[in-house]
Amino acid sequence: MDKSTVQSVPGPPELPYSLRDRKRSITIFWALFVIDTLAQPLILYFTLWYLTDLSHNLVFTISTAALGGVSIAEYFYRFYTLYRKGSTVRPLNARRSWLDFFQINFTLVWLILAVELIIGTVQEEPYIRLLAMPVPTVMYYFGIVHLTLDILRARGHQAPFRISSTPKGSVMPTALYVLIEDIVAVDGAGGQKYRRALRNRYLASPYFRQMLFEMNCFWGGGSIVFATITTILIFTTGRDAAYVIGWTLPFIWAGLWTLITIPWVQADLRREKASWPKNAVQDVEPYSDTIQGPTPTTRFLSTSDRLFSLRPFQKPGSTNIDETGEQPSPSDPRPREDV
Repeated sequence: MDKSTVQSVPGPPELPYSLRDRKRSITIFWALFVIDTLAQPLILYFTLWYLTDLSHNLVFTISTAALGGVSIAEYFYRFYTLYRKGSTVRPLNARRSWLDFFQINFTLVWLILAVELIIGTVQEEPYIRLLAMPVPTVMYYFGIVHLTLDILRARGHQAPFRISSTPKGSVMPTALYVLIEDIVAVDGAGGQKYRRALRNRYLASPYFRQMLFEMNCFWGGGSIVFATITTILIFTTGRDAAYVIGWTLPFIWAGLWTLITIPWVQADLRREKASWPKNAVQDVEPYSDTIQGPTPTTRFLSTSDRLFSLRPFQKPGSTNIDETGEQPSPSDPRPREDV
């Protein structure tokens, strides 16, 4: 594909998926999820502990057995839809047995949580502080995995195995791209059509890749920081307060991060589209993932430039592309306008 072909493309490849069309199903799922993983553990704990004569061990045996019904149902639903013959949600060009990267991590997380809950309830007097740790544990796990993938990507490592639709030996994908691909394709019923469209967008747009990298750092780093804060509070406060903190503070963090993310991503998508006519003819191979070449000036980099006069995550010797697609020169007297 030569530059003239890329230049004729009017904008970034479209993504055939809209959350607006699925508001009802999304609302129902998250309502059930919050009831299952937030309200239920707290209600069962305080009701059975203080209003019944059940032994403390039995209280948490019941609470643990009732935990995660929605998540377990979702796990087996995902497994079935990925593994069944003729599946239309499986990663692109993947064998039937491979499932996807999120399902693999979903399995590992549940194994870790099972060990954690068994250790916390097997003794005669339950270890309540450990039983308050399941959600922070999930935050630690995904934060570490997602940041590790992007560190390996930044260091130029190739994928050691298939990572959803990214084949073995390809450039390591940014972790948030993989998460979005798997969740929307399977849980959101976007299927392989969405996987293919997202991959086209990811490979075609350096701006899109940079935005996902920044959002991955924001969520992955934030999850580790807030999981650490939550853990400290769990092991330094009173028993009841520790249990409440462990099951509530992560949801407060997730809500706050979501409120920050929505306008951030909306602004970046507008900047990506505005810069496309000139960014599309950069001197890099089109429709390929690369960590080389100019770094597009996303909203985050533009803001940090104004505040600190530096550009984090920029490799030595690379140049940035501003929102108009131009490479700013230090001697250029023209004022820059950031959205």
